[in-house]
Order: sequence, then C-alpha cells, then structure tokens
Amino acid sequence: MKIESNVSLRQYNSFGLDAHAQHLARISSREVLQEVLASQPDTPKYVLGGGSNCLFVEDLVSGLMLKNEIFGKEIIEIQDDDAIIKVGGGENWHELVLWCVAQGLGGIENLSLIPGTVGAAPIQNIGAYGVELKDVFESLEAVNLSSGAVQTFKHADCQFGYRSSIFKSELKGELFITQVFLRLRHRKHRLNTSYGAINSYLEKQGVTNVTIASISEAVIAIRRSKLPDPQYIGNAGSFFKNPEIPRGQFEALQEKFPSIVHYPGSNDLIKVPAGWLIEQCGWKGKRIGEVGCYVNQALVIVNYGKATGQDIRLHAKRVQQSVADKFGIEITPEVNIIGE
Repeated sequence: MKIESNVSLRQYNSFGLDAHAQHLARISSREVLQEVLASQPDTPKYVLGGGSNCLFVEDLVSGLMLKNEIFGKEIIEIQDDDAIIKVGGGENWHELVLWCVAQGLGGIENLSLIPGTVGAAPIQNIGAYGVELKDVFESLEAVNLSSGAVQTFKHADCQFGYRSSIFKSELKGELFITQVFLRLRHRKHRLNTSYGAINSYLEKQGVTNVTIASISEAVIAIRRSKLPDPQYIGNAGSFFKNPEIPRGQFEALQEKFPSIVHYPGSNDLIKVPAGWLIEQCGWKGKRIGEVGCYVNQALVIVNYGKATGQDIRLHAKRVQQSVADKFGIEITPEVNIIGE
C-alpha cells in the first residue's frame, strides 16, 4: 500500500485542469482498498475513475483521492440467450464495449465512445442513442468508505433514473464500486437503431446487414463528429442534463417557441434537449477568454487551454442563467463539481 502526496491531476481529468490531490492512493483490489481505508479512518475521501465527468473548482483537492485501478473482465455465466459478465470498476468503459462487440455480446453497442470507467457507469446511469446502463445492469459490488464493509446492489437497489441513481443521491460519496455485473445477449441480439442519426448513417454507408458491430461503428462516427477530443480540447462531454418539464409548462413554451425540440420523458414529463436550449441562447461556438461552448455542440463546455476550474464553473453559471431567463427552465450539471 502506497499513498502519494501532492499529486498532479492534470492527466486524470478530461478538462486538463492542473489541480492537485493532497493525497492519492491507487486501488488495484478490494483488499488494497480496505487496507487504505483502515489506515485513514478520519480522512475525507473522494473516488476518482477516468476523470471524464468531473470539474475541480479548486487547485488543491484536500483529503485522500482513491484512484480506481481494479481491472479485469470475463464472461462468468451463460443463461439461454444471455451472458453475465463481471468487470472491474477501473476498466475503461469504451474499451469494454469494444471487447463485448468482439465477443459477440450485444446490449451496450449504443453506448460506444462514452468516456469514463465501468465503476462510474451505474452512478450516472450512462445512456445514449436509446439505451441506458440500467437496461443491461445485473448487480454490483461496492465497499463502504466509512466502514470498509462489502455491499452488493441488485437492480432494484440502485434506484436508476434519468442520468441518476442512489449513488448520486442518498449514497453519494459513500461507496467505491469494485465490480459491475452486466447481462448481455450472446445470441438473438436486440438491435436498436431508431434513435438519433444511427439509421441515416448506416444508410449512407450502405449497410444492409445491421449488426452490433455496425451500430457501434456508427455511434463512434456520430459522436466523433459532434464532440471534441479531450486530448486536444479539454472537456467533459455533455456538461448539463437534458431537463424534463411538466406537459403544461412545455405546451406554454411551445406556443411561444413553436420549433422547440422535445422527446417523451419519464412519468408523462417532456424532455427538452439542453443543447437546443443553450444554442437558442446564443452560446454555441461562443468563447469568453479561455472557456466556451463547443462550435459543433452547445452542450459541451470546453477549456481552450488555460482556463481554471473557477473559470469553467462561472461560464456554466452564465449559461444556466441565460436558459432560465429565456425559457424559465433550470438546467443542472451532469458533471460532478468537486470543491464547491
């Protein structure tokens, strides 16, 4: 067990911010984690996965940062058309998707190129192109950061919602996810091409025999055309969640803004894309100093090189306020803001 001090987090956050961790431990197994926790009972702790969904607003993150480096993935059970896989929480999500496609395992191909780790996926209930993690989730193993006890969460325990779960609400910051179990299809794949531009992309490519591999390739191409590569422009992908509003509120807005883009939401709510709202407020491609909204997708806030976490947070607040002023809708960050 080794705990490092004053560790630069530049390579561990996709905004490219030069924040530092007061202390950092690299967690390679459940046993290492429990040993670290026992040695630091009173130290504030923060779990770091791939750093693709966080914003450090302070230059120094106090306490102990736990870097999830628990790896490994395997098929552990075959049940009729399904396969259960076990995946370490530190595995890269996109690399897992590619591995599953290569193994002929269907169910998460629509979630290709989503950044981050497998351990973070249930927390956010990641989703894209008509698929959410909850659709394939079986269970997970986690360690309580206070007690060191191992806990198992089944599907119903997780309280999955739109980009949310119990791990983002009442259990926020209390757990370290060590293993995730997913139920995928090893035959008779259920292909989902109806959302977004997948069908039109496949048609343009002349794809007539649609497979999980061709869907994955389509999603990768579409995402790359819209989103900046963090290696070149710092960003955390979609900064805000798409708001869901009551039908009455939506109908009133539709009278005022007939072209408002919308989709069915949960519980008879109407989902309005945050990117459309932000673009209508004039933010798409707009830059203020070292921060801006990406030219191809207003939902993405980017660091042009020298922005601080405070700069990015201030820009996000400007965007939120303008959407509230114009549409009366509150948009909330999807990104985890650390140090606020």
